[in-house]
Amino acid sequence: MKTFLFIICLAFSSAAFAQENKTVKTPSERISIYNPKANARADIDAAVAKANKAGKHVFIQVGGNWCVWCIAFHKLADATPELKDYLNNNYETVLVNYSPENKNTDVMASLGYPGRFGYPVFVILDGNGKVLHIQNSAYLEEGKGHSVKKVMNFLKGWTAAAVKPENNK
Repeated sequence: MKTFLFIICLAFSSAAFAQENKTVKTPSERISIYNPKANARADIDAAVAKANKAGKHVFIQVGGNWCVWCIAFHKLADATPELKDYLNNNYETVLVNYSPENKNTDVMASLGYPGRFGYPVFVILDGNGKVLHIQNSAYLEEGKGHSVKKVMNFLKGWTAAAVKPENNK
């Protein structure tokens, strides 16, 4: 009887383990929004140059493919025409990877260590590359995700036009 119970327990354990492993994604199935091999400094410098020419600011999203909230925010921004269009029209956007493969230590230092707020974290640069603001994305959440309204309010508050003195009289 003990042997029979042992075999039943072993069978259930194996089935549960196999079922659990079916949900594990293979490397080709994993989300790959952030590129650990990207040259973050070069990407930021290119975005700053474009922003300067266009009279825009730079929106940097720091995170990693390991970060569920980073992926969720990226999907929200990509799938919401209002957000996507606003970002495209008012910012040059850069994704900066932070992961065990590449922590972008020098870039993170130059941005004022934004990771101290968690991930994703957003950094706004002016057209000269100066850090204007670091945003803890937790303040843009509502319920089980990021709020489109809160994100839009944040983005509207940091455009090149929004921070001009003549627009704030």
